[in-house]
Amino acid sequence: MPLAPGESPGFLLWHTTLRWQRDIAVALAPLDLTHVQFVLLACAWWLNAEGEHPNQLAVARQAGTDVKMASQVLRTLEAKGLITREVDPADTRAKRLRVTDAGADLAPRAIAAVEAADARFFQGVPVEDAVSMLRRLARPESAPKTPDEGRSAQP
Repeated sequence: MPLAPGESPGFLLWHTTLRWQRDIAVALAPLDLTHVQFVLLACAWWLNAEGEHPNQLAVARQAGTDVKMASQVLRTLEAKGLITREVDPADTRAKRLRVTDAGADLAPRAIAAVEAADARFFQGVPVEDAVSMLRRLARPESAPKTPDEGRSAQP
C-alpha cells in the first residue's frame, strides 16, 4: 500500500522545496535577481574573493548547475553588468569570469537577503541539525542505487 502524501518523505520534501524556493524568490526580487542568477553570482564572487579566476565550467560545478544553463544565465549577469566573461588565454574556448564592482556590491547584499530568508524558513530548527541532515542528503554517495547498479555484467 503506497504511503499517504502526508507520510511520504519525497512528497513532503517536494512541497518544502517549493515553499523555500518561493521564499528565496521573494527575498531576491527587490535585487532583480532570480535564484539561479544569485547562486551563480555568489559562486563567482566567492571564487574571485578566494583569488581564483574561474571559468564558466568551474562556476557551474561549484553551483551544481548544468553547464549550458549556467552559460545562458552568466550571459544575463554579464548583460546586467554584474560579471565580465573574458576569453581564457590558455584555452580560447573557455570564458574566465570576473565579478564587476556592481556585482561585488550586490553579491553580499543578496547573500544577506537569502540568509535572512533561510533563517525565517528554518526558524525553530537547530541550525546544526538542519545542516547535518542536508549535507547527508546532498552527498552523491547517499543516493539510492538502482536495481541494475552494482551487478556484474553477464558474459
